[in-house]
Amino acid sequence: MAKEKEHINVAMIGHVDHGKSTLIGRLLYEAGEIPEHIIEKYRKEAQEKGKATFEFAWVMDRLKEERERGITIDVAHRKFKTQKYEITIVDCPGHRDFIKNMITGASQADAAILVVAADDGVQAQTKEHVFLSRTLGINQMIVAINKMDKVNYDQKRYEEVKEQVVKLLKMVGYKVDEIPFIPTSAYNGDNVLKKSDKTPWYNGPTIFEALDTLKPPEKPVDKPLRIPIQDVYSISGVGTVPVGRVETGVLKVGDKVIFEPPGVSGEVKSIEMHHEPIKEAYPGDNIGFNVRGVGKNDIRRGDVCGHPDNPPTVARDFTAQIIVLQHPTAITVGYTPVVHAHTAQVACKFVELLKKIDPRTGQVKEENPQFLKTGDAAVVKLEPTRPMVVEKVKEIPPLGRFAIRDMGMTVAAGMVLDVTPRK
Repeated sequence: MAKEKEHINVAMIGHVDHGKSTLIGRLLYEAGEIPEHIIEKYRKEAQEKGKATFEFAWVMDRLKEERERGITIDVAHRKFKTQKYEITIVDCPGHRDFIKNMITGASQADAAILVVAADDGVQAQTKEHVFLSRTLGINQMIVAINKMDKVNYDQKRYEEVKEQVVKLLKMVGYKVDEIPFIPTSAYNGDNVLKKSDKTPWYNGPTIFEALDTLKPPEKPVDKPLRIPIQDVYSISGVGTVPVGRVETGVLKVGDKVIFEPPGVSGEVKSIEMHHEPIKEAYPGDNIGFNVRGVGKNDIRRGDVCGHPDNPPTVARDFTAQIIVLQHPTAITVGYTPVVHAHTAQVACKFVELLKKIDPRTGQVKEENPQFLKTGDAAVVKLEPTRPMVVEKVKEIPPLGRFAIRDMGMTVAAGMVLDVTPRK
């Protein structure tokens, strides 16, 4: 069997109308991921409607319409292959979805493609996405200066927009000399797969070439074992089988393990992935594992499995940096929304508002503020209303990010800076 290509998650970020979806469509199309029969169908329709040039963007629009009508053409998964990697595009259509997905780790991106329209330049949302990417630990970036067709492939305009983006990236601490700034037209396919003859003045990589220069994520095998539990099954003849994704560390058959917060421990008898028995499981593996000495009712979703010599941290309280995405009024001490961290959902109380910070620079704006409102970034102290596991984002990132939900919406998102353990 051919070795699978290494896998990289790439977030598509940038202002809402700068051509992110068209670029995604173009990438999928160039990589051969949109089935020929679908393209054929649209090509016919396009001819009938007198759009015989087979407008690529029109195809993308039709795919979008079909998705909205609930006919799934699975562009939602958005996977494609380059020469070197298998890439999953983490599309962030809504600004808030982006933040929520990124922070809860539903789709931890290893890199980002920042799309900035040549005719429009850097906008407020461009700034916010760049800041968030930085805060969330996305260290690799590719910039697509898109819609070059709208400015007649003018080099001067490209340089102006590039300068704006460079300034923004430097401000939040990106190393701009490692970042390609690619003049593209996703609509016409310029510099996406092939070099464009319309930009003879540009001699850098195409988007596909730039993707191949990314570094794959390191598997955190040397970190302590952490497996947030998604479900627990009781299988007759086998016993208790917790299911979850290994976030860090390595689990082997025969290991002694402990589940926190309940503090129950046992021994791993077997591990399965995709219904195949395996001897050991690594970060990224979704597994079921049978543990002797643990009953089905001893553990539940939201608990975390680790090794007894370095068990998951149960928090008495924790200090976090948050950004308030939307709140109808204001957040004050005493507010108790639900915190979603890894697979856990626990109501947590705001016990201290330590400081307000400037979301673009991280500088302190106000010590001990009275309240926080939409748009504020702050450092706060939270106290879970029942035992929960969280870890410092610097030590175990997947267990250090969280979303705060209330009233059916994501109110804020954050990262754990410090934890006071219960024990």
